[in-house]
Amino acid sequence: MPEVTPLPTNPSPRATDPSLVRAAGPAASRGSGPHGGTGQRHPLDNPVLASLHGPHAHFAERRGRILRYSPDVTPWVALPDEPDARDWADVAALAGPGASVTLTAFREPPPAGWEIVFHAEGVQLVDDTLDAAPDPEALLLGPADVPEMLDLVERTRPGPFLPRTVELGTYLGIRRSGVLVAMAGERLHPPGWTEISGVCTDGSVRGQGLATRLIRAVAHGIRERGETPFLHAAAANTSAVRLYESLGFTLRRKTSFLSALVPADAPVGTDLHTDARTRDRGTGSLEQVGR
Repeated sequence: MPEVTPLPTNPSPRATDPSLVRAAGPAASRGSGPHGGTGQRHPLDNPVLASLHGPHAHFAERRGRILRYSPDVTPWVALPDEPDARDWADVAALAGPGASVTLTAFREPPPAGWEIVFHAEGVQLVDDTLDAAPDPEALLLGPADVPEMLDLVERTRPGPFLPRTVELGTYLGIRRSGVLVAMAGERLHPPGWTEISGVCTDGSVRGQGLATRLIRAVAHGIRERGETPFLHAAAANTSAVRLYESLGFTLRRKTSFLSALVPADAPVGTDLHTDARTRDRGTGSLEQVGR
């Protein structure tokens, strides 16, 4: 990369901090905190939950302790660290019978009767020595570019990208002869951290380093906000993991990704909670999830 972007004066905790690689302790009892209890855990231990309790709260749909993104934004659903039967009933009520529920950072399998339709072991990597820098060819993408972005995703299959995914953060793209051929952007946003996702390159321009350039450019914007980039990859996608490590990302933890179908007869806990939705008051295969 042409230049190293200086870290902010008060950067977010780095991967070299021993507290980032400690084994996750037992979750606290049911409570009102962002992880379902009074105990504090690192936001990357349950990044979907931390995002929807934090910077992405305006995307959240809630039932009881369950949070999810609006279904046209991204499919992730957030469970507390130790979900109980009432939580699973709330997942069922929020998603609806037969719906697919997509989870990460889970510890226990769904209850009996939930059909698992996708499962993959994954890795979570954090920026350690990434040489972030803006790219002169990278263009800011927005809602007007969504049809082209969806078309590129259809051709490259980087992972979940939906009509409103672009609203999650900054997306940058590179065009050739006016055609969008590569992009990368931001997805999950736990406090102090931003996930790089949606990284994809059209087959006609692979091998030219466009994905690397866009990762560095997106990371530059994240760093400029005083936050730290991180990302997820399928553990089996060793070529992607090697690329990220060569760029300066370091393994923080192993994780798992799962999609399961809500049973048609799942209890929905209609007498337990009142549905609430937080309104916006302001203006991928897996890695094959996202990169």
